[in-house]
Amino acid sequence: MTHPEHTAASSDSSRRRPLAPDTRLLEDRSARAWTEAMAVRPLGRGRYAVDSASGATYVVSLPRSDCTCPDHEIRGERCKHLRRVAIEVTEGRVPPPGKRRGDCAICGRESFVPEEGPAVCGDCWLERGDFATDRETGDTVVVYRLTGERADERFIEAADCTVADYPANDGYPADDPVVEVVYPFDGDADLDERRRYAFPYSRLAVRDQALVE
Repeated sequence: MTHPEHTAASSDSSRRRPLAPDTRLLEDRSARAWTEAMAVRPLGRGRYAVDSASGATYVVSLPRSDCTCPDHEIRGERCKHLRRVAIEVTEGRVPPPGKRRGDCAICGRESFVPEEGPAVCGDCWLERGDFATDRETGDTVVVYRLTGERADERFIEAADCTVADYPANDGYPADDPVVEVVYPFDGDADLDERRRYAFPYSRLAVRDQALVE
């Protein structure tokens, strides 16, 4: 798995260099995006409010690459506000589209988590096909999906209880996100056709490998 939100520093990160580019080499709108006093506030769904140096506030939509300022709406230019939002997202100062700032439900660290779905950071996120070990039995399982349900919310019909109240899950956090898994040797069917089981996230020890379907 690769998790771009918490990557290790590159080998040349100790080399002395300016954080910002040499604005003398940039065209005017890019230079102003870097140097003018602006504040960027995420509004959700890829939209950002930009409080400009002039005192006006404009709304930028990154998915649509547009801005409500006259420079973009009237002149059709890629304005300094669009560029400033792109800079702040790239620098990790504001969340990218589809993410919000929040505490990860697993590690507790403040990070960028999905706007919708489980509040899990990039380091703790599970991808479909990831291998994991059931801490209770030692069995190998394959992640089907990480859900937005908590263990105390997901009801297991066959057991007549929630995932949190299932006897084998005693001691795991009741507010853990539920992970649906399948067993790798449960027939020859692909993941979508195998029987799925619901586990609290903490019951799984994730491995650094994935199943190729």
